[in-house]
Amino acid sequence: MGTQSASVAGRGMRAAWPLLLPAYLWLTLAIFLPLSAMVFFSFMTDLPTAQSGWSGTLENYRAFFSEALYGTLLLASLRLGIEVTLWCVLLGFPAAYVLAKVLKGRSREAIFLLVILPFWSNGLVRIFSWVMVLRDGGILDTAINTISPFRISIDLIYSYPAVIIGLVHSYVPYMVLTCYLTLQAIDDSLIEAARSLGASRLTVLKRIIIPLAMPGIVAGAVLTFVPVVGSFMEPRILGGRTGTFYGTVIEDQFVAVYNWPLGAALSFILLAVVLLILAVASPVLKRAS
Repeated sequence: MGTQSASVAGRGMRAAWPLLLPAYLWLTLAIFLPLSAMVFFSFMTDLPTAQSGWSGTLENYRAFFSEALYGTLLLASLRLGIEVTLWCVLLGFPAAYVLAKVLKGRSREAIFLLVILPFWSNGLVRIFSWVMVLRDGGILDTAINTISPFRISIDLIYSYPAVIIGLVHSYVPYMVLTCYLTLQAIDDSLIEAARSLGASRLTVLKRIIIPLAMPGIVAGAVLTFVPVVGSFMEPRILGGRTGTFYGTVIEDQFVAVYNWPLGAALSFILLAVVLLILAVASPVLKRAS
């Protein structure tokens, strides 16, 4: 019996390889080979294509531990990722619940379209649209002063709240979509049974809806936290001088300073820190899911 099962499994794997091969080739060409090149660069004194001589070194990694600024900016980026993730949960989960359990028909389609609309626009367009909204004399400032009896100055541009707003706008759709999928899979008869037994709406939310939707919340949190920690466009454009984070420093090494080895080393330190955080939080996340 065991031999027959192994034979069936072997035939299944052979049949699956033609379907898996294109995806693995794409991952190899688009992800693993560039990452391998960046690992190589991170241990170089200069780019191998540079005219000056180059050799192997650990100085790029030592720079992170010798310069306190890098550690400070990394902690600031981790804090930014946590705050943006929390805001995405607070805004995205209720929106997903309304889409999955309250709205029906065309109204659901219309709201769903508004949720995924940011995916259809360029990232720079989204960010610069917030510049027009948050600056002094912008759309928000003009709208409030139109109805206000006295002058109110709304100038949030080049501030930490502006960075939060821009990042939440960019990543809250991920939270809505992942929560929507898990909420839609919850059987409505469970909620009806709880209500028929006298459970309040708050009890149903805490004891049934949130626990069953936790896999979507966790998935959305990971999809939000990981890219936000290394983000650089929103902090640079919306934050100005206050928008200097770990991701902007990495971008400077590649774009402004042309110190690719240091930029690669800082990138892999960030990757290691994020993976360590996910590994430490993995038991909690698995239990929550």
